Amino acid sequence: MKYTLGLMMMVWMLCGTAGAQNNTNSPYTRYGFGELADYGSANSRAMGGVAFALRDKYHINTANPASYSAVDSLTFIFDGGISLQKTNVSNGTIKMNVNNSSFDYITMQFRARKGLGISLGLLPYSNVGYQLGKSGDDAVNADNANAVTYYGEGGLHQAYIGAGLVLWKNLSVGANISYFWGDITRSVSESFPSNSSILPLTRSEVVEMKSYKLDLGLQYTHQFGKRHEATLGVVFSPGHELSNTTQVTTQKGNSSTGYTISTRDSIATYDLPTSLGVGVAYRYDQKWTVSADVLWQQWSKSSYMNNGDAYCDRVRVGIGAEYLPNVMGRSYLSHVKYRLGAYLSKPYYKIGNQRAADEYGLTAGFGLPIPRTRSYLNFSAQYVKLSGKKDSFLDEKTFRLCIGVTFNERWFFKRKVD
Repeated sequence: MKYTLGLMMMVWMLCGTAGAQNNTNSPYTRYGFGELADYGSANSRAMGGVAFALRDKYHINTANPASYSAVDSLTFIFDGGISLQKTNVSNGTIKMNVNNSSFDYITMQFRARKGLGISLGLLPYSNVGYQLGKSGDDAVNADNANAVTYYGEGGLHQAYIGAGLVLWKNLSVGANISYFWGDITRSVSESFPSNSSILPLTRSEVVEMKSYKLDLGLQYTHQFGKRHEATLGVVFSPGHELSNTTQVTTQKGNSSTGYTISTRDSIATYDLPTSLGVGVAYRYDQKWTVSADVLWQQWSKSSYMNNGDAYCDRVRVGIGAEYLPNVMGRSYLSHVKYRLGAYLSKPYYKIGNQRAADEYGLTAGFGLPIPRTRSYLNFSAQYVKLSGKKDSFLDEKTFRLCIGVTFNERWFFKRKVD
């Protein structure tokens, strides 16, 4: 018990450290809410991000709250994860490498009564982080050459509580309700390095959001004999407008040249999209699990900063597999879980009235059992390519390592003393 609690404290410290870092450095996060966070924990990310139909009493699956009903009656589960990543950004001639770390999630789960599981935790929704610039010459006067810098940071988060209930023997339903909040800052600065008589100009938008998010889930499982099991999972999230405070600030000059600042509150609309996810999973003899997911998000009907045509619909298709050599084996290697997956995504970014990029990913990982416990140390590696739809758009290649720890404690049992 002391060993496990010590590891828990280490994960909390790691999560706190990673959460303080800049989570991304992608120029594409200049658009919309930025880079959307992955669904699921480290085990599902190693399987191509599939999660809607996964149902495991030893892992927390926040992507589908109906899965909470599978929790073991004597178990209290803690799960936390961080990510480390390296990204190469290229426009065909110039390349740039950036490194990032991020807090991914911290969750817990327990059984309230027979057939009813409860989960709560903290999850990221999106991350914004970019800094890029361009320069140009005045066609009339070369002394008025300018330099423009675009800068952005922030993100959105959700603190959720959810429940999963077995309605009948094979059918479970569930729901997550989240407190949804965050802030995003975007700035554009123009300066004239070759002409000090022209004052620099900076325009900043700061958006603070506070709202809710609702996810409804369903899972139906069917047994085929003693060794075969299939699960269908469905998740629906209704779209809605987000409560927000938007402030626009314009600054002319700087502290050394003298400056003027004007600030105003802006009435702006921001929407979360309607989302629908469907997944199927097949398990053979408690050894092999194969699963596939499809996610559709109606971003094209969502507004951003009063713009009702800011996005494209997002579609994501993933497939993954997990192999456990021997559930009853005595050797350590027989309990290691091996995972593999891939996915294709059409992101919601929109530039110049067209979809900005396509995204492809290959994933792999494994789950290492922690000795003398039912806990796991999960690793997943992801190779992600974001390919611009036009030659003038940027390409990104990212290698991401996610480290997660699942603590599975037997808390709810009575000790007998002779």
